[in-house]
Amino acid sequence: MDIKSLENKIRGMIEPVVESLGMRLFDLKIGKARGRYLLRIFIDKEEGISLADCELASHEIEAILDVEDPIPYSYVLEVSSPGLDRPMKLAEDYKKYSGRTVRVVTNDPVNKQNFFVGKILESDNASVTLLLTNNEKIRISLENISKARLEVEV
Repeated sequence: MDIKSLENKIRGMIEPVVESLGMRLFDLKIGKARGRYLLRIFIDKEEGISLADCELASHEIEAILDVEDPIPYSYVLEVSSPGLDRPMKLAEDYKKYSGRTVRVVTNDPVNKQNFFVGKILESDNASVTLLLTNNEKIRISLENISKARLEVEV
Protein backbone atom coordinates (compact mmCIF):
# COMPACT_ATOMS: atom_id res chain seq x y z
CA MET A 1 0.00 0.00 0.00
CA ASP A 2 1.39 3.39 -0.97
CA ILE A 3 1.74 6.24 1.58
CA LYS A 4 -1.22 8.29 0.25
CA SER A 5 -3.55 5.28 0.42
CA LEU A 6 -2.35 4.51 3.94
CA GLU A 7 -2.87 8.14 4.99
CA ASN A 8 -6.42 8.05 3.60
CA LYS A 9 -7.15 4.78 5.40
CA ILE A 10 -5.90 6.19 8.71
CA ARG A 11 -7.82 9.44 8.12
CA GLY A 12 -11.03 7.43 7.75
CA MET A 13 -10.33 5.62 11.02
CA ILE A 14 -9.39 8.56 13.21
CA GLU A 15 -11.49 11.43 11.86
CA PRO A 16 -14.67 10.30 13.68
CA VAL A 17 -12.67 9.90 16.90
CA VAL A 18 -11.17 13.39 16.64
CA GLU A 19 -14.58 14.90 15.83
CA SER A 20 -16.14 13.13 18.83
CA LEU A 21 -13.65 15.06 20.99
CA GLY A 22 -14.94 18.37 19.59
CA MET A 23 -11.94 18.89 17.33
CA ARG A 24 -11.28 18.59 13.62
CA LEU A 25 -8.60 16.63 11.85
CA PHE A 26 -6.61 19.37 10.15
CA ASP A 27 -4.01 17.21 8.45
CA LEU A 28 -2.21 13.88 8.62
CA LYS A 29 1.20 12.91 7.25
CA ILE A 30 3.37 9.83 7.29
CA GLY A 31 7.06 10.43 6.80
CA LYS A 32 10.51 9.42 7.91
CA ALA A 33 12.59 11.28 10.46
CA ARG A 34 15.97 10.09 11.69
CA GLY A 35 15.44 6.66 10.16
CA ARG A 36 12.05 6.09 11.84
CA TYR A 37 8.56 6.39 10.50
CA LEU A 38 6.54 9.25 11.94
CA LEU A 39 2.76 9.62 11.89
CA ARG A 40 2.03 13.33 12.33
CA ILE A 41 -1.53 14.30 13.08
CA PHE A 42 -2.60 17.93 13.24
CA ILE A 43 -5.81 18.77 15.09
CA ASP A 44 -7.67 22.05 15.42
CA LYS A 45 -10.73 23.64 16.97
CA GLU A 46 -12.27 27.08 16.95
CA GLU A 47 -10.73 28.31 20.21
CA GLY A 48 -7.33 26.77 19.50
CA ILE A 49 -5.58 23.62 20.67
CA SER A 50 -4.03 23.15 24.10
CA LEU A 51 -1.46 20.64 25.27
CA ALA A 52 -4.27 18.81 27.11
CA ASP A 53 -6.20 18.57 23.81
CA CYS A 54 -3.16 17.02 22.13
CA GLU A 55 -2.72 14.53 24.97
CA LEU A 56 -6.39 13.53 24.91
CA ALA A 57 -6.46 13.15 21.12
CA SER A 58 -3.17 11.24 21.15
CA HIS A 59 -4.51 8.77 23.72
CA GLU A 60 -7.73 8.18 21.76
CA ILE A 61 -6.00 7.94 18.38
CA GLU A 62 -3.37 5.57 19.75
CA ALA A 63 -6.11 3.30 21.10
CA ILE A 64 -7.84 2.96 17.73
CA LEU A 65 -4.55 2.51 15.85
CA ASP A 66 -3.51 -0.22 18.30
CA VAL A 67 -6.77 -2.10 17.66
CA GLU A 68 -6.91 -1.60 13.87
CA ASP A 69 -3.13 -1.83 13.33
CA PRO A 70 -3.13 -0.23 9.84
CA ILE A 71 0.58 0.63 9.72
CA PRO A 72 2.74 -2.38 8.82
CA TYR A 73 5.89 -1.04 10.48
CA SER A 74 6.86 0.60 13.75
CA TYR A 75 6.26 4.33 13.96
CA VAL A 76 6.13 7.28 16.34
CA LEU A 77 2.80 9.06 16.78
CA GLU A 78 2.90 12.86 17.07
CA VAL A 79 -0.26 14.91 17.66
CA SER A 80 -0.09 18.71 17.54
CA SER A 81 -1.83 21.87 16.40
CA PRO A 82 -1.18 23.34 12.95
CA GLY A 83 0.67 26.23 14.66
CA LEU A 84 0.56 29.99 14.31
CA ASP A 85 1.87 29.82 10.75
CA ARG A 86 -0.66 27.17 9.81
CA PRO A 87 -1.13 26.07 6.23
CA MET A 88 -4.27 27.27 4.51
CA LYS A 89 -5.89 24.21 2.98
CA LEU A 90 -9.62 24.85 2.63
CA ALA A 91 -11.80 27.69 1.37
CA GLU A 92 -13.11 27.96 4.94
CA ASP A 93 -9.58 28.71 6.19
CA TYR A 94 -9.44 31.89 4.09
CA LYS A 95 -12.85 32.97 5.40
CA LYS A 96 -11.91 32.22 9.01
CA TYR A 97 -8.67 34.20 8.81
CA SER A 98 -10.01 37.15 6.82
CA GLY A 99 -7.98 40.25 7.65
CA ARG A 100 -4.86 38.24 8.48
CA THR A 101 -1.65 38.22 6.45
CA VAL A 102 -0.96 35.17 4.34
CA ARG A 103 1.95 34.01 2.17
CA VAL A 104 0.78 32.38 -1.08
CA VAL A 105 2.62 30.44 -3.79
CA THR A 106 0.76 29.78 -7.04
CA ASN A 107 1.13 27.03 -9.62
CA ASP A 108 0.69 29.41 -12.54
CA PRO A 109 1.79 33.06 -12.53
CA VAL A 110 -0.71 35.78 -11.68
CA ASN A 111 0.41 39.18 -13.01
CA LYS A 112 3.77 37.54 -13.85
CA GLN A 113 4.32 36.43 -10.21
CA ASN A 114 4.06 33.16 -8.30
CA PHE A 115 4.68 34.48 -4.76
CA PHE A 116 2.47 36.89 -2.81
CA VAL A 117 2.22 38.26 0.73
CA GLY A 118 -0.90 40.16 1.64
CA LYS A 119 -3.94 40.56 3.87
CA ILE A 120 -6.99 38.47 3.08
CA LEU A 121 -9.72 40.92 2.03
CA GLU A 122 -12.36 38.43 0.94
CA SER A 123 -12.78 34.87 -0.21
CA ASP A 124 -15.37 32.50 -1.53
CA ASN A 125 -15.30 28.84 -2.52
CA ALA A 126 -13.35 29.59 -5.70
CA SER A 127 -10.91 32.42 -4.96
CA VAL A 128 -9.27 34.74 -2.46
CA THR A 129 -8.59 38.47 -2.77
CA LEU A 130 -5.42 39.81 -1.14
CA LEU A 131 -4.30 43.35 -0.39
CA LEU A 132 -0.58 43.27 -1.13
CA THR A 133 2.05 45.36 0.66
CA ASN A 134 2.09 47.85 -2.25
CA ASN A 135 -1.70 48.38 -1.74
CA GLU A 136 -2.50 46.44 -4.92
CA LYS A 137 -5.48 44.06 -4.77
CA ILE A 138 -5.11 40.69 -6.42
CA ARG A 139 -7.63 37.87 -6.85
CA ILE A 140 -6.21 34.33 -6.92
CA SER A 141 -8.11 31.17 -7.80
CA LEU A 142 -7.93 28.61 -4.98
CA GLU A 143 -7.19 25.94 -7.61
CA ASN A 144 -4.06 27.89 -8.60
CA ILE A 145 -2.65 27.96 -5.04
CA SER A 146 0.04 25.36 -4.46
CA LYS A 147 0.96 26.52 -0.93
CA ALA A 148 -0.40 29.09 1.49
CA ARG A 149 0.43 29.82 5.12
CA LEU A 150 -0.61 32.38 7.66
CA GLU A 151 2.14 34.80 8.54
CA VAL A 152 2.98 35.11 12.23
CA GLU A 153 2.03 38.62 13.26
CA VAL A 154 3.93 40.16 16.15
